[in-house]
Parts: sequence; C-alpha cells; structure tokens
Amino acid sequence: MIRVISDFILKLWGWKIIGRFPGDVPKLIVIIAPHTSNWDFILGILAKYSLQIKASYLGKEELFRFPFGWIFRKLGGYPVDRFNRNNKVNAVAELFKKNDRFILALSPEGTRSRVENLRTGFYHMAVKASVPLLMVGLDFGKKEIVIDHPFALSGDMENDFKIIFNFYRGMKGKRPHLGIDHLIDSKPETEKEELK
Repeated sequence: MIRVISDFILKLWGWKIIGRFPGDVPKLIVIIAPHTSNWDFILGILAKYSLQIKASYLGKEELFRFPFGWIFRKLGGYPVDRFNRNNKVNAVAELFKKNDRFILALSPEGTRSRVENLRTGFYHMAVKASVPLLMVGLDFGKKEIVIDHPFALSGDMENDFKIIFNFYRGMKGKRPHLGIDHLIDSKPETEKEELK
C-alpha cells in the first residue's frame, strides 16, 4: 500500500525514476545530491518506498528528539551528533560489518547550504567498509530521480571524485544556486573530523 501511495504522489508531482536500484547488491553507500532543500528528504523517502528499498540514513540528532523522533527512526534514521567528533567512519563500517544487508543513504554536501567542497566522510566510510558506492541524483530541472550503477571505489580519491562529479554534472537542485555545479572539476578536500 505504501508503495502504491508513493508511486501515486511521485506521478502526481510529475517525477519519474530513471535507472534501476541494484537489489542484488546487499551492501551499499548511496549518495544523493544535489541537496538544497527539505523537499529532497521527502522525495528520497517516496523513492525509497516506491522502489521497496530498505535503506537507512544519518540525520542530525535534533531530528530524533520528542515529539517526532520516532517518525525519523521508523523511516530508517540513525541520529548523529554533529558537534561531537566521534569516529563516525569506524562506527558506520561497524554497522556494515554487523549486518548481512545494509544500505546507507547520505548527502555528500552534509547540508542544504552552498558548500565549497564535498565532504569526504562518505568516501572513507565506503572504503573502510569495503562496500560499493551508488550515486543518485535529484534533478528538479527535469523532475527526475536518476540512479547510476554501483561502483567500487579505487582508493584514488581524486580520480573517483571526477567520476562522482561527472554523474552530477548539470543536475539542478530545488534551489539551483545552492547546488554543486560550481564544484565540478574541483579536487576533494578532506576534513579532519571525517577521518576520525
């Protein structure tokens, strides 16, 4: 029933899903961009139920507090303390290790605001957990949710980021001026706390 409702809402809003989610891959880190609006989360949840994917996500700790925290947990969320420099990379790698099937969806920007470089935590998480990366684009210009093929990261971050940026080239967020087009062809910059 939830799938039918999700399909109906996506079609009503004029959105379509391009590509196929790889259901035969048990462990994935999914990065979804560009992230410029709260609507991205709603579209992501609709796509998740439309495609019948059991995926989790990391969210800021404040979302998981009373009175609505149970909703975000029910939708697959794991709270993250943005101000505590815990070893998030190792913690996520441990989640993959403990589960036979685990899909984690993240925003590579880490915020809805304009960024001057993508965060690299998702990259280190995928390398540490030895899981492939799957890119998903939310293109408000075409009203398309675009799913790429999973790829195994090489460990050459600069080259892998070229592949990532090439996939997102030209995709427009809800608020295009906050998107990542200005980052195309830039080099990744590692933030210290993401390696902890």
